[in-house]
Amino acid sequence: MLGVNVAMWSKAVRGLVGRMEPHEWAALDIVAQWLIAARAQVLVMTFLSAALGGLLALAAGRFALFPWLLVTAGLVLAHATNNLLNDLTDFWRGVDHDNYFRAQYGPHPLAHNLMPLRGVLLFAGVTGGAALALGLYLMSLAADPGRAWILLGLGAVFVLFYTFPLKYIGLGELAVLVVWGPLMIGGTYFMVTGVWEWNVVWAGLPYALGVTGVIFGKHIDKLAVDRAKGIHTLPVLLGEARARAVAVGLLAAQYVLVVYLVLTGFFSPALLVVFLAAPTFGLVSSALRQPRPAAPPAGFPADIWPLWYVAFAFEHNRRFGFFFLLGLLADLALKRLGIW
Repeated sequence: MLGVNVAMWSKAVRGLVGRMEPHEWAALDIVAQWLIAARAQVLVMTFLSAALGGLLALAAGRFALFPWLLVTAGLVLAHATNNLLNDLTDFWRGVDHDNYFRAQYGPHPLAHNLMPLRGVLLFAGVTGGAALALGLYLMSLAADPGRAWILLGLGAVFVLFYTFPLKYIGLGELAVLVVWGPLMIGGTYFMVTGVWEWNVVWAGLPYALGVTGVIFGKHIDKLAVDRAKGIHTLPVLLGEARARAVAVGLLAAQYVLVVYLVLTGFFSPALLVVFLAAPTFGLVSSALRQPRPAAPPAGFPADIWPLWYVAFAFEHNRRFGFFFLLGLLADLALKRLGIW
């Protein structure tokens, strides 16, 4: 029996796992293998969306821990399922062959011969089955079953069809915006409180824009290879220069929306703490204003290349998300203390 490798779990969650040989993979415990295959480092974005929905429910005085835990677990598992299906679909379609972009910056279970096809199918089946089971159980608790089924159905559509055909026809980026905003943040709030609030969707939009900026950065990074393989992401359709400008606009809109939400009184000025992430915004916007370099510049971590724009966007999203969460906590404290 393989020993438990907690250190590798941590590395997988932090995104520090580089290319691996089959014998190294075989030495890992099943949890470490799942975390790497499911790309655990990006699942934090889903957890943050669920946390934001939960905090907004708490601010409304309607928070319930048990349904929030179920929703959060279900969303994280659904995201993991999508990542596993992404690798499966692109491998089946021949996209991930010949050292494609996805196979260059980290372990690819199929392209690198780390797992047999049935192993990845088992991971996807068990992970997706667990997400579906949690979703169905939540349906039995829903105060508004009709709306709950709509949300579950939309979530299933995006999980199953994001990689193909949505990503192939320029709708993948829009899908990310919808999923990480209305579906995750608004949906978490709804499943916890039993009430659908469009104001919550607006309140969660700044973070959803950041996640969309991350996927935009990734798709710009692999624009040339996607175009060659007939994958028409939105950056492919826009062209690199326009796509880079749109990406800057998405990230800048996060701050504009926060200011708007504060000025309209939805949040207290405590939420302006997100501007502590502005230096990172400066870095990512500076990178996006320039064409992508042909090779990693001096000082840039060579082990994550060919990731470039997405690396900057992901770091900005991580910091913005942290301060957004901190701002919501401070906003809640001020309102509970009657200060605002």
